[in-house]
Amino acid sequence: MENLTDRLKKARIVAVLAVNDPAGAVDLAKALCDGGVTALEMTLRTQRAFECVSEIAGAGLPLTLGVGTILTPEQAREAKSRGADFGVSPGCNVRVIDAAAEAGLPFAPGIMTPSEIEQALEHGCKLMKFFPAESSGGMKHLQSMAAPYKHLGISFIPLGGLKLSNMKSYTDSPLVTAIGGSWIAPTSLIDAKLGPDKEKRRGGRRQLVEKSGRLPIH
Repeated sequence: MENLTDRLKKARIVAVLAVNDPAGAVDLAKALCDGGVTALEMTLRTQRAFECVSEIAGAGLPLTLGVGTILTPEQAREAKSRGADFGVSPGCNVRVIDAAAEAGLPFAPGIMTPSEIEQALEHGCKLMKFFPAESSGGMKHLQSMAAPYKHLGISFIPLGGLKLSNMKSYTDSPLVTAIGGSWIAPTSLIDAKLGPDKEKRRGGRRQLVEKSGRLPIH
């Protein structure tokens, strides 16, 4: 069985989602899959995010499903019980890392300093989220920061400020397993796709498929 890092290397891009309505979560995931995006991160920034995770996990789609913005040990445990393939946090909270490990949930803590890299390594994490990527200095900062640890086999998922115009500098680096961002499926487009208007839903789904299909991951 492939490990998480290998699966995300194949996906190359992680669509970071904030979904308000679980009723359309599966259709949203299908639209992204149709466009070639096969890794999703459902953030816990909405009231019903865990319901969305359960819906997508139960649909049997060919994707890697993550839960993001995990801030507590309880959320890490629930992410696993809801069927998530991995978890992500914005910071490096060792209590959350340890809870994820105990639950059997592969986990990528957020880092932006060498001290946080060492903290993550000490608790068994070699895949980390570089966040916020662009405002922290971008790829230049990541290369300098990671240099003393490269021999340990670490890799990163940069998020924060990435877009089509700058993503290539990240995807070309051997340090980067995959990149992520909410710009792939912004909440405004998701809400239009999942809303009550049928024409808007069709238009929103078409935009997601077309936008995903234009990403340089194929």
